[in-house]
Formats: sequence, C-alpha cells, structure tokens
Amino acid sequence: MTNEFLNRFSREELLKLIEIYSKNWLAMDGVWFQSVEKEYGMDSAIRHDENAWKRFTVIEAKKIKEFLKLPERAGIEGLEQALRLRLYANINGDQITTEGNTLIYRTMDCRVQNARKRKGMEFHPCKSVGLIEYSGFAKVIDDRFECEAISCYPEITDNSCNCAWRFTLNSLPI
Repeated sequence: MTNEFLNRFSREELLKLIEIYSKNWLAMDGVWFQSVEKEYGMDSAIRHDENAWKRFTVIEAKKIKEFLKLPERAGIEGLEQALRLRLYANINGDQITTEGNTLIYRTMDCRVQNARKRKGMEFHPCKSVGLIEYSGFAKVIDDRFECEAISCYPEITDNSCNCAWRFTLNSLPI
C-alpha cells in the first residue's frame, strides 16, 4: 500500500524525506537504547541492543535483497549494493572498497558516536553489536560471508574512520 500523499512531492523532496525517515529511525534506536542504559546500565543496554539487532538486521537485509532482486548467493557485488541501501547509508558517511573475495566497509562519519560525543556521553561500545549486525546482514545476502571487525569502538585500530569491517566471501565447503 502506498501513501498517495507522497505523489505530491518532487524527487528531491522525496530524497529529503528518506533522509528524515532514516534520521527518525536512528533517533528511535538511540532513545530506547539510552533509556535502558540510564535505568539498567551499559551492559544491559548492549545485551538488549544485540538482541534487537539479531532480528532487525535480518529483516532489513531480506527486504533490501528482495527489492534489488538479488539471487540467493549474491556475492561481493550483491553485498555492496545492499549495504548502499541500508538506512544508515542515508545518514552516515561511508566508504566501500572491494578486492577479490573481500569487501571493506568503513563508516567515516557515524551519527551515533557524534551524538554521544556532542552530549558528553561515553562512546557506544558497538563492536559486539556490530559483529551481530554486519554478520547477520551479510549472511542474508550470501550465506558464505564471514565478517570481522577491523576497527570498532572500544577497539579502535584505524583513527581515520569510526569503524571498519571486513567481509570475506568463502568458497563452498567440499
């Protein structure tokens, strides 16, 4: 079902609306997280965040995969396309490079960490959540992917970005 009211808007206005929707989604994610963090502490908030991402990342990946009409095992090209359509892609600066069976995804400008810094809050220790999120997303696109954190708070090894992830497309087992 389409919201017919959207037909009134130009392409540029609809693109702006996508950005607004993406920011609203991220704000909701942050609001519930900070509520749990404030009442029960960071460890509990992270545990709930991990549980939420286990489910959400699969939903997001399936919908994007269907939209792009990707094959069951979409490979490196499919993952690159799908990453570019995530909600984050509309509001975070990112960089994707590929070489052979490897894709590197780097978040250059993270709205979550920027907001926490601006508010004087501790950075979000997102590595454990990111492993769940990015691994789960990639495996929906192609079940042969393995994902590892190259650099992610609290284990920063690359100061030129907020986080970096390596996706390796493995061959099928014999």
